[in-house]
Amino acid sequence: MIRRIIHIDESKCNGCGACANACHEGAIGMVNGKAKLLRDDYCDGLGDCLPTCPTGAITFVEREALEYDREAVEKNMKAKAEKNMKAKAEKNMKAKAEKKEVFHGCPSSRMHTFNRMSESIEQMPAVNKSQLGQWPCQIKLVPINAPYFNNAELLIAADCTAYAYANMHNEFMRGKITVIGCPKLDDIDYSEKLTEIIRQNDIKSVTIVRMEVPCCGGLEHAAKEAIKKSGKFLPWQVVTISIDGKKL
Repeated sequence: MIRRIIHIDESKCNGCGACANACHEGAIGMVNGKAKLLRDDYCDGLGDCLPTCPTGAITFVEREALEYDREAVEKNMKAKAEKNMKAKAEKNMKAKAEKKEVFHGCPSSRMHTFNRMSESIEQMPAVNKSQLGQWPCQIKLVPINAPYFNNAELLIAADCTAYAYANMHNEFMRGKITVIGCPKLDDIDYSEKLTEIIRQNDIKSVTIVRMEVPCCGGLEHAAKEAIKKSGKFLPWQVVTISIDGKKL
């Protein structure tokens, strides 16, 4: 039959998709970035799509075309709606599965897992010798006037750094006197004892190695306060280690 139906000039179409969204019958679809009349019998010839086209690519024509089939349109729209609902449900399920658990506790106690088993035997480093230069090494236990503090480069390290950073011994402990502590677990102020260690001994430099977690800032603060209160001008530096073992 000869009837009025839309015509799309693909040379004018900019691929915006406005007409496809405006078509309530689903007669227009986007194919290779261009609007296309998918089926003649889906087009009712009313032209809801015409005003939405910004380039004037859609016009009416009178030509031989299948009669508008409302039943086919409703069947098609129902199938599209079911497909969209299924896709939305799958997307929501995927998002829910990927949603990270909200953690409300102290960052230092949040669980993490690092996959180290992917390394081959050839990639694993050779066993190195310990570079610990004295005993004891806990800040709480070291004597203030221990002879090894004289003329020493002092390393003040958080307990976890030796476990998190693989090259801790060779890179930071070698040639230094190491004292360690954890302000979260020890629940004491290290600054007083560290002040006396620096004040009463000939310390050459201070290196502070801490973890990135906030509670480890207590160790850094105590060390800085100790240097300040000792009245000495010493070279010092702070190195922060991430929980997955990298220098930040």
